[in-house]
Amino acid sequence: MEPGLEQALASLHWLGHAGFCINSAPGPVYIDPFRLTGDKPAAWLLLLTHDHFDHYSPEDAALIRNENTTVVAPESVAALLGGGKVKAVRPGDELVLDAVKIKATPAYNINKDFHPRAKNWVGYLVEIEGITYYHAGDADFIPEMKTVRTDIALLPVSGTYVMTAEEAALAALAINPSVAVPMHYGSIVGSADDAEYFARQLQGKVAARLLTAEK
Repeated sequence: MEPGLEQALASLHWLGHAGFCINSAPGPVYIDPFRLTGDKPAAWLLLLTHDHFDHYSPEDAALIRNENTTVVAPESVAALLGGGKVKAVRPGDELVLDAVKIKATPAYNINKDFHPRAKNWVGYLVEIEGITYYHAGDADFIPEMKTVRTDIALLPVSGTYVMTAEEAALAALAINPSVAVPMHYGSIVGSADDAEYFARQLQGKVAARLLTAEK
């Protein structure tokens, strides 16, 4: 694996469930933090995918948000955030913040009704120092994923509200990232078995990296 990619993976911290923190030169980039514990550095950028309690947690956001934090979120979440540096996005919107490129991507269900497409909830493509991270948000294996190009793909694997581990593996094969990382398990739904099954399905095809949740 290329040194730059290994460095990017080293900067990627799984916070459990669908939450991540990416260490970047401008500052920490958080995505959907949930049930944070311990002292966490303040967010330079906070990305929220939708307003379900396990993705937009006001208590967790308050722990890492200050007057310098920029929050990017779909309109339904932005309306809940009050003042501060808040940018509302819809699928397809693009932003550049201090050389960090952000694109909101579609995130919805196609065979269940928990995340309707009409809500305009999102995932994110985030490019930091030449490495692109894709956080799929709460989604099934939707057609738009076939056009995603990314170095690191963060994909839900739990089933029930999102795609199953088997569907997530098919999504990873379609996206063909340098590394696929399973998420959305081990907290509310899904287990380590789902993540391991996902990795086995990709063996010899796409590199999979299972992260240990940092508490």
